[in-house]
Amino acid sequence: MTIIAELQALLGEAHVLEPSAGLERYTRDWSREIVGQPLAVVRPADTAEVAAVLRLCHERGVPVVAQGGNTGLVHGAIPSSDGRELVVSLERMNRVRAIDRVNFSLVAEAGCILQSVNDAAEAEDRFFPLSLGARGSCQIGGTISTNAGGINVLRWGMMRELVLGLEVVLPDGRIWNGLRQLRKDNTGYDLKQLFIGAEGTLGIVTAAALKLFPRPTQIETCLLAVPSAEAAMTLFAAARRDLSDLLSAFELLLRPCIDIVLRQQPAIHEPLATQAPAYVLLEASASGFVELRPLLERFLEQSMSAGLVLDGVVAESKAQSAALWRIREDLVEAQYQEAPRHLRTDISVPLSALPAFIAAADKALGEAMPGVQSLAYGHVGDGNVHYNVMPAPGTPEGEVADLMKQCETLLYALARKFEGSISAEHGIGRSKRTAFLDQLPAIDLMLMRMIKAGLDPDDLMAKSRLL
Repeated sequence: MTIIAELQALLGEAHVLEPSAGLERYTRDWSREIVGQPLAVVRPADTAEVAAVLRLCHERGVPVVAQGGNTGLVHGAIPSSDGRELVVSLERMNRVRAIDRVNFSLVAEAGCILQSVNDAAEAEDRFFPLSLGARGSCQIGGTISTNAGGINVLRWGMMRELVLGLEVVLPDGRIWNGLRQLRKDNTGYDLKQLFIGAEGTLGIVTAAALKLFPRPTQIETCLLAVPSAEAAMTLFAAARRDLSDLLSAFELLLRPCIDIVLRQQPAIHEPLATQAPAYVLLEASASGFVELRPLLERFLEQSMSAGLVLDGVVAESKAQSAALWRIREDLVEAQYQEAPRHLRTDISVPLSALPAFIAAADKALGEAMPGVQSLAYGHVGDGNVHYNVMPAPGTPEGEVADLMKQCETLLYALARKFEGSISAEHGIGRSKRTAFLDQLPAIDLMLMRMIKAGLDPDDLMAKSRLL
């Protein structure tokens, strides 16, 4: 019996999709840069079926790549082009299993769309804070496997801080049930942390117990024009102090980011009367008896008096807030529209070094690659800057890939100089693997490979990703 026939016997023919069935949506991620060729795509309905699939693949030596919503940018969930990898899609495992209002926790299966988890929490007057531009299509398992960040990290942390427990199918098909919903548990190693951020290389996350929080009853969003990136970071420090830890998002967009959105998204208009070198999208939220609006107004008055804010607007409705956020969220698509082949980076540096990093990158690129256009923006409240580069107009198509690689090498070298990271939230996948291994200390590599060998000695999970 062939492996396909065995999989069909396990899951039913309808849930084993062969390449002839047309599998385009399983063969590329949002970057659209590469197309994979899977052996097949399987869609298990529950944890037991995932375990049965991995047990069979382990016995037959078939490599596996787990797949969520395919909103990644580093090719980590895309099958290789040799047609040997089996894609395990978690899309059918999309139930919220339970919500505990008193414990402020929720258990969701890996295939749950992030927006569905946000909505389920809100329906119970609770709040799950992870928020990404792809929240309408990314899945919980993927956000865990990549340790997703997003706009609310500075207040609530990365996905790593939001997970109480996990259920994981190991490479040999055994199930580890670590779905405990405890906030304090010091009984040995914290095993769940092995799988958070492991990008599917150590097993497949099938469910998670997640932390919930009080639902914000007041949310204030404002877009502020500031004189420089340095002023933005001074403003950030003041906001952290003066808004009493109610600051939930702080996004920096340099002027070229606004320009490209205006060019490529006709529905978006110039947001402020004053054009400035840089802009901050700030959001604060509160629940209970706190009066947030007066607090924000006092903070803005002081910031304008200090010259940190040149102009600004505070949203007066949910619709106005969404319109301000759309400028930031549409930026990723606008870059693709302007230059389908461009460099995306996901760099983090210490907060205090962020303006210096941007200035150094501008100078280095200007000297080494005149004419390229840089776009610096990101969740700078946690030190994460997406310093992206587009080729100069008219650059021959055959030269773009090499030019972008040179820019990447330069920027990654700068990130190391500033004691930063080349992957703040997107992961390593296949696209950053070489750069990652080039800068990884030998002892780090040894420890990571020992963990990988202990859990997946045959290297069948997400082969050639990460390590």
